[in-house]
Amino acid sequence: MLEPGILGVAVKTVDFDLSLENRRQTRNQVVHEAAAALVEHGLGLKAATITPEGPTDVGSPNAILRREVEGRVIVRTGRRIPGVTPTAGVHAPISVIRMAVDDAYGAKEWREGRDGDEWAFRTEKISRATCRVVADYGFRHARRLDATVFGGPKYTVSPVYEGMLKEEMDAAAARYPDVRYQPHLIDATYALLLNSHGQSLVIPALNRDGDNLSDLVMQLFGSIAGAESTLLAFDARGSVRVAMAEAPHGTAPLLLGKNVANPMAMILALASLFSQVRGEPWSRASRAIYESTLEAVAEGVRTADLAGHATTSEFTDEVIHRVRTKIDVWAALADVRR
Repeated sequence: MLEPGILGVAVKTVDFDLSLENRRQTRNQVVHEAAAALVEHGLGLKAATITPEGPTDVGSPNAILRREVEGRVIVRTGRRIPGVTPTAGVHAPISVIRMAVDDAYGAKEWREGRDGDEWAFRTEKISRATCRVVADYGFRHARRLDATVFGGPKYTVSPVYEGMLKEEMDAAAARYPDVRYQPHLIDATYALLLNSHGQSLVIPALNRDGDNLSDLVMQLFGSIAGAESTLLAFDARGSVRVAMAEAPHGTAPLLLGKNVANPMAMILALASLFSQVRGEPWSRASRAIYESTLEAVAEGVRTADLAGHATTSEFTDEVIHRVRTKIDVWAALADVRR
């Protein structure tokens, strides 16, 4: 997609190999270098990576990237895929605004035992600053989409810990009185998502809740590979300082080399990244990718997870063909568009 002559914009990339083998070989130095490049340039596109299970191994590259770029928010939006029947009748977009740091991820864990029994412990933390930026961005995102801020944490059971996010959601609701606000406990949020909704929703969430919610939301619309994920870091004024887009799904080792995986999310991640860049050429390229991807699915070019027969390469080639055609046609009609 980034090859010259396709999108009508010139893109220079700096590449970093975050394969498990290279991360082990460099002792994660390559991840730190990638994080530094993200901070320097402000934009990044990341492929799915493997997180090994062993506690003494190299761990999650996502955790390192999020920490070093000071990413606070992960945005994942499920949207209707044309021609694909969603689950439970949902059809309006649902955005999960997930805390990108702290909570269950990176928590200290240990076990203690005696008399034949054993206890597992974990210490988690969240900060008010992170809760505030998640809530505030959630309301700003909802305002842009004319959506309802929906859901919330289990603050009745955990008023001190999870209640902090609820407090910041309530405070944001007061700052944005023009945005609709329907708070619910997290378990009720899951249940209500399975009902038919005619309105767009934005759901601010803790890190662990947001991870679970986003996978559910993606699948409600047909496939976890049907939408992109974007990590955002902000400056002191609340403007986006770093945006890193990726597919929300992980790796699929069983599909390796078979040319059958759905590349939609990775393609849409590029569209999401371009939407963060100011200027008409970039917004045009973003729109062309979004439209071409969804049009291909609507016209029956689908991979197996969407009940189709297209290979990874066939779907990608179809989208590239449509993007190139769309950019050429729009250029020819430049005088009409004005």
